[in-house]
Amino acid sequence: MGRFAVDVGVAYEIGTRRGPRSQLSAIGLLREEFFLRFGETINELLIGHRQQFEERARGHTATADSSETQTAFQIARSPDDPKQRWVDGSPENSHYICGVRKLFPNAVFVHLVRDVGSVVRSLLNFTRTGGPPAVENEQQAYQYWLQTARPCFQAERAYGSAVVRRLQYSDLIDRPEATIRGLLSFLNEPYESACLEPIRIRINSSNVPPDFESSDPATDLAVVEEAHRLEDELVRNPGPFEPSHTIAAEMESAFELRVYRIRNLESNHVKCLERVANLQRELDELKADLPLANSTEDLKGTHSRVRQSKLRAALTRLRRRHWKL
Repeated sequence: MGRFAVDVGVAYEIGTRRGPRSQLSAIGLLREEFFLRFGETINELLIGHRQQFEERARGHTATADSSETQTAFQIARSPDDPKQRWVDGSPENSHYICGVRKLFPNAVFVHLVRDVGSVVRSLLNFTRTGGPPAVENEQQAYQYWLQTARPCFQAERAYGSAVVRRLQYSDLIDRPEATIRGLLSFLNEPYESACLEPIRIRINSSNVPPDFESSDPATDLAVVEEAHRLEDELVRNPGPFEPSHTIAAEMESAFELRVYRIRNLESNHVKCLERVANLQRELDELKADLPLANSTEDLKGTHSRVRQSKLRAALTRLRRRHWKL
């Protein structure tokens, strides 16, 4: 949903780029309503498929063998329950909280925090879940934790604890009933003992061996230290938080920058291809002007030093232009 919010922002920019002559501007469609209508449609679409979801769940239970039946739990509401809510638990949404709020202004978020060491060990063993590797090495695991935990912490302070609730993973394991009760209170949902059933079976668990050692000498210690500093900051600042307009404005600016970059991605790609072509032509001209050495003797003398100096200057110029792409 997060990336989709960016695409909606891009679509609106395209639909209004010529001012009054643009389609969306001409009909007076404001940006806020544009986001909101997409969010409402998504909501209706997902809720509208509730019956199919429940029928599929019942069908799976009916065809399961005895061992599966013993561990199965009810994942659909009862037919007479009027509540209709859905959850998107994609970790990538941590990068798009600002955009998701544009689609769903009444959405609330749960920031599930786990100690960075356990997350690193889990990510490095993620193939045990049956899926592809989550990261390639230990450093990427630390970076993944940083890239998801940092924006969630920022969102806590930007929108306040009434919108973003922090949930400690250790609390969920050590005292599940009290933790789930607190979470449901935040969601304005009633507690039932059946609410504990889903967390008794840990899906997508890496099942890390007790003797697994994650230390990698190739890991940049600066990344490790940065992760532990953020972890310490989270411990020192548990909340609750009041909304901060300043931090919210920072998140808004970051979202708008992302929309701008995606909006101009195609044109920037064309410009980069043109620059690469120009650099290649310049390089070919330099090669034509600087005869290749045929022997060791050709590398000696004043003329050779001049040629090498010109070549070094050209390479420096090419590198500088490359970094501007």
